[in-house]
Amino acid sequence: MEQNLLKERLNLSCRWLTDVAQVKNEELYPAEKRTHRHETWLGAIRGEYRVSSREWGFFCPVWHTGQAVKALVMAAPYAGDFALEGAVAGGDFILKNVVGDGTDKGLILAYEDDNDKVNTSAILEGLDGLFELSATTGNAAYREAALNALDWVSRRAYLANGGYFQDCYNHVKGEFLPSRYGTAGRPLLDDAVFLKGYRLNNNPQFKEIAVATAERLLREEEPAGNWINYAPCNAVRGNIHPRHAYWWGYPMAEIFKETGDEKFMDAFLRAVDWYKKAMRYDGGMFRGTYRDYNTDSWGHATSGTACAVIMFIEAMKLTGSDELLPYIEKGLDFCCKMQFTNPQDAYLKGAILEKLLPITDGWGRDGTDASPYYIRDLGTIFFIQAAAKYLKL
Repeated sequence: MEQNLLKERLNLSCRWLTDVAQVKNEELYPAEKRTHRHETWLGAIRGEYRVSSREWGFFCPVWHTGQAVKALVMAAPYAGDFALEGAVAGGDFILKNVVGDGTDKGLILAYEDDNDKVNTSAILEGLDGLFELSATTGNAAYREAALNALDWVSRRAYLANGGYFQDCYNHVKGEFLPSRYGTAGRPLLDDAVFLKGYRLNNNPQFKEIAVATAERLLREEEPAGNWINYAPCNAVRGNIHPRHAYWWGYPMAEIFKETGDEKFMDAFLRAVDWYKKAMRYDGGMFRGTYRDYNTDSWGHATSGTACAVIMFIEAMKLTGSDELLPYIEKGLDFCCKMQFTNPQDAYLKGAILEKLLPITDGWGRDGTDASPYYIRDLGTIFFIQAAAKYLKL
């Protein structure tokens, strides 16, 4: 891709994150809903925007903000100081949601499916941004918060049968509950944060947890390169979430680097192959992607495309082959085509369109000609990460 153009698009996306999506004060946008029980929202990223009604909302502010922090830190060398300033504001929002004492010391209040219940997966998905921010700014508070959160998860959420975590926690009552998916928990390998924590504090339990989780995922892999038997996939319907192979397949590369065991590298490459087959001819992906790689017609997921690009870039670095370069550039090109560069709605400028909604869908679309556009911050966040990785090659 033409690098100057990609840098312009990267900069535009970062501006959307920091100037539009990020909470600058406690005042609400018009038609904005804040239902999660955070005492302060400063620095959080607004995650949801329905263009037809101009309604704003949040979905798991902690992990979405954590990934935005990671994206802005990665983009700062190309976008400038404002990106790092936005990352610091996001990191500070997470720090304000850390439990400081008692049995739950170190717990990050990462509300997700329930507005008052913490998801273990949401804690883990928010930590890599803190590690990146600490390394870039030299502020140890972000790193220590992430390490303390890993300690809490290892003590309270991790189960002794290896690679399995309870995933829905009522911190008021101090007890875990079945998740909305009806299970006690699942394997969690997100961003290989336990392994990264081990590299920082040399806690052998962190490494043991990371490797045991990867081992469990190898045993339960289905189909090749993915894990349909765990939420948010649906084995009965045959539906596979477009970021699933990213959350569990991408960290296999880090496990391979740490252990030297080729089976983890092979698992990573199978996840890469899943993305090659799931990506449409123009580079797009769908929330409804099935075992046979067929898809729904609606419910696009541009964040899935961006995660695929991240996977492809890592595979190219590890293998030394440029076979995946066409897929990388096709994916980035698709993301750029999904970017609002000259919209009438000022809230959209720089955002990456995540999905299109059908005319009647139960999401508020009622058969009218209102806009089918639905913005999720993840499309923009993962595009920034993918573009920054590409520019660094």
